[in-house]
Amino acid sequence: MYKKLPTYRYKKTLKMLKEVCPAPSVVFDLGVRNPFSEIMKQNNYKVYNTNGEDLDDNYELEIPNDVDLVTGFEILEHLVSPYPLLKNLKANRIFLTVPIKLWFAKAYKSKTDPLDRHYHEYEPWQFDWLLEKSGWKIIKKEYWKNPSNKFGIRPLLRKFTNRYYAVYAERSKESYTNYYKGVLNL
Repeated sequence: MYKKLPTYRYKKTLKMLKEVCPAPSVVFDLGVRNPFSEIMKQNNYKVYNTNGEDLDDNYELEIPNDVDLVTGFEILEHLVSPYPLLKNLKANRIFLTVPIKLWFAKAYKSKTDPLDRHYHEYEPWQFDWLLEKSGWKIIKKEYWKNPSNKFGIRPLLRKFTNRYYAVYAERSKESYTNYYKGVLNL
């Protein structure tokens, strides 16, 4: 899956996970079992994963009753439409990370694996809106950089530019209200 593990990102993700849902807890992780699933297990989390199904088509997931938190780490950007999944998710708490759209780099597209492509790279306001519209209230958010030890203009920019957006949200008790309607007097 990875030639080199993204240890910096994993460290930040684990730190925030421990803050929003301390171990021992039960996590339902969107996406197949991966190196971070193992890190969560090593840190006293019980982890369920999806089985590789297309979450654009199969968005009504069966989530076990003992789950405390649904996670999705760098998964939603691969979906053409994450809205149905987020809207229909039978959970009260989510912790998600997505890549932020960068002005100096195009969206990621693997040349060999058609499943390893980003349909979306979000600006934070777009992701906030998606979550709010699909029935979630954002409680905590963080931004992370993606430093590398390479030389060049892009690696230099990555030391100073946020690359990942992490959000912890809870199911909203209110239905979605269009923020722009009130602001624009529509």
